[in-house]
Amino acid sequence: MRMHRKDNLDERLAACADVLTAADLSQKNMKLAAEIKDYLPLQSIFKNDNPVHLEVGCGKGAFVLGMAKLHPDINFIAIEKVSNVIITACESAMLQGIKNVHFINCAAEVLPKYFKNGTFSRIYLNFSDPLPKMGYTAQRLTHPRLLNVYAGLCVKNAEVWQKTDNLPFFEFSLESYKQLGWEVKEECRDLASCPFEGNVLTEHEIKFMEQGKPIYRAVAVINN
Repeated sequence: MRMHRKDNLDERLAACADVLTAADLSQKNMKLAAEIKDYLPLQSIFKNDNPVHLEVGCGKGAFVLGMAKLHPDINFIAIEKVSNVIITACESAMLQGIKNVHFINCAAEVLPKYFKNGTFSRIYLNFSDPLPKMGYTAQRLTHPRLLNVYAGLCVKNAEVWQKTDNLPFFEFSLESYKQLGWEVKEECRDLASCPFEGNVLTEHEIKFMEQGKPIYRAVAVINN
């Protein structure tokens, strides 16, 4: 089912320019798009040199905004390729006056267009689309193809923090980490039984917990 385009979307996105970089979507070939560099001036955006964390697929922003409030000494970049969705996150950030988070409406494949190598010290993958159909494997956000993209943008020994409700996708992700030689330092198959301090819930996580579904979590150290 196609999502209804939000009213006045273009005007609303423009009004969020302080917290949103509008991606250049003119080049449809994402590999070529990633090669045309247009690095974000993070020092100008955040006005500090604090560590930078990245959330890939931020949805409506509940997680990244919660993390930004919990960790004012960390800068957060959140990407979401669907403009119809990211507008909710941007408007929430503006309304709450949160200064240490910045959004960009791009796909993971074009991250190297906007960020230099060694930018991020942690990446969050929360309830990514498992894309279970055959033929979509390479599009999964934990496929080695995309994990290598993240690795190139991270500092040495950065971490990937993943949560999902989909067991086959979780097991696929674990295999991808191991395939690249990354250390899986934490692996939990029911987050309710192994909670950790500072866990910020996503919209999906709240729904799944109410349904009694197990949440799977992993922390992998990038071997770069």
